Amino acid sequence: MPTPSARPRRGRWPALRHCRDLQSLAYLIALPALAAWQWWHGFWWPLYALMLFLTLGIGVIHHNHTHLRMWHGRRANRVTDFWITLLQGHPTFVFYPAHVANHHRHRHGPQDAARTYRFGGDTNHLWGYLIHPLQAAWVLYPLFVAWLGRLRRHHTGAWRYCMAQYLAWLGLWGGMLALNPAKALIYVIVPQLHGLHWLLATNYLQHAHADGGPQRGRTLSYARNFEGLLNPLLFNIGLHTAHHEHSRAHWSELTRLHRECYRARVPAALNEGGLLPYMFRVFILGSVSARFRTQPQMASGTDHVRQDTRIPT
Repeated sequence: MPTPSARPRRGRWPALRHCRDLQSLAYLIALPALAAWQWWHGFWWPLYALMLFLTLGIGVIHHNHTHLRMWHGRRANRVTDFWITLLQGHPTFVFYPAHVANHHRHRHGPQDAARTYRFGGDTNHLWGYLIHPLQAAWVLYPLFVAWLGRLRRHHTGAWRYCMAQYLAWLGLWGGMLALNPAKALIYVIVPQLHGLHWLLATNYLQHAHADGGPQRGRTLSYARNFEGLLNPLLFNIGLHTAHHEHSRAHWSELTRLHRECYRARVPAALNEGGLLPYMFRVFILGSVSARFRTQPQMASGTDHVRQDTRIPT
């Protein structure tokens, strides 16, 4: 039993839920620090390339913070919401209607608003990957608007909180553009758009040619997993099946869950190695030779592939 003097005092310092989120904090601090340094000292491509990589990490932190709040304290979590909003270039609340209530609920099934086979059939190629963020944004934004409308009618405090995130994001863009439009575009807006592209395109990487239909037996074929260096660098985002099955598990637990519980239950075709080799093989080599392309995991012509483009209610 700790002595009274050894017990943590409430209200002094917020406590992280997991020590591995020190990596998350490092990314949250490093991205604006690199942007500020270049704003004042000039463009340097190695730092800019690192910034672009960090925007991928910010998107994953955004995702993880939605599923499991980073801090024990409510105030620290709200500050983190706004900090991620400013770095992501979009309010953090959007993960609730688009990801938690939609994607995790329907798991790439026929009611998943951004299911990859909704747009032009069950594909997995370079054009599908490039265009998917725009297609997903087109069908997801009505979900945001409807969700905000329900909040305004029934939970006005939460609605004001979401509106404050919009104001913070647009205020950042307005302030930076007023200071220096060219620098704002290069060091703030373009990196944010890069991160948002990857945030939305990840859905295509993880689910294109996976099976959006009912899962059969112990097989879990609705998601693709990546097992390479992507995971230690980007918070195990590649271990997608384990995340879907344990959405409240801390990201650091997914390596064990994937290895011990789910890897053997996923078809071999959906367990990939590194992300970049996969993209080169499927999107580049696959554009000239069919032997490098992935094969659909669900039967063509089934009802859930032939869904129309209406937004699910």
